[in-house]
Amino acid sequence: MTHQIPRPEKLPQGKLRLKKLNLAFAGTPELAATILGALLEKSEYRISVVLTQPDRPSGRGRKLASSAVKRRALEHGLTVLQPSKSKLITMEKVLAGVDLMIVVAYGMLLPENILNAPSHGCINVHTSLLPKWRGAAPIQRAIQAGDHETGITIMQMDRGLDTGPILLQGKCPINSADTSGVLHDRLANIGSECLLNILDAVVSGDLQPVAQDNSQATYADKITKLEARIDWSQTVNNIDCAIRAFNPAPICHTELAGFPLRIWQAEILDTELISSAGKVLNCSKAGIDVATGKGVLRILTCQPQGKRTMTVADFLNGNPAFGAGTPPRLN
Repeated sequence: MTHQIPRPEKLPQGKLRLKKLNLAFAGTPELAATILGALLEKSEYRISVVLTQPDRPSGRGRKLASSAVKRRALEHGLTVLQPSKSKLITMEKVLAGVDLMIVVAYGMLLPENILNAPSHGCINVHTSLLPKWRGAAPIQRAIQAGDHETGITIMQMDRGLDTGPILLQGKCPINSADTSGVLHDRLANIGSECLLNILDAVVSGDLQPVAQDNSQATYADKITKLEARIDWSQTVNNIDCAIRAFNPAPICHTELAGFPLRIWQAEILDTELISSAGKVLNCSKAGIDVATGKGVLRILTCQPQGKRTMTVADFLNGNPAFGAGTPPRLN
């Protein structure tokens, strides 16, 4: 992991130190809550207002649930505002006196007048090495594409979608077993560290923003449940990447031997066996082996419809008829 973190010299007298500034924070999910927590717990920076998405229905009971950022902010006694539209964020009522706004996965595009309202503008913590994977789902798309590296970009925000000039980037490897959940937590920690190291330099003007190369841009579209259905005609590598990318949500799903299953964990077998895609080749306590368009995937952890997540061994114990007609089990 490599951080391109500036080490500015002591600021000249008269320059405003960040701890004296009036900050705003805008974010919604757990990633943003982790970074907000780092600011509150590991720094002297003062945050006067927190913006987050309105409460949404959640769970089977569809009860209104607060965002992770709202919960974290209220724990620290911060003022929380939840405008339903960006046009309701006004300089007079929300950002009066704000010197800098930090934005992390807020989920709402901010108009240009708001981006320019704070005296030091708005900076964004994004979970990719921009200009690669601009957009809503950079962590998932990086894993799905089979990338070996991703990272954090802190950029000065402009009116485009993740198009602003880069202030700092921190790199992070993507390991072969990483899920989006695992990578999310690693990037949240890197993002917190990068932000804490860069803020004084942002305010002092000691950083030189670097324009993005738009010709190298790729886009991370929002994930849909439909694309989480496994297409067994794909290569084993593509399917494995999708399973890891869509964990913990929306979780890849399929139907094998008449059983609807969600697939939480799998591994690629080192075999060149050729069979019809989607065919169950073997069942054992070690896993369920399924032929793909190229290669064999072993399912390790699954979730039958209406049931809890379980190991394949537990699933087979409760469903002894599964895979009937496959080769003998290797118990």
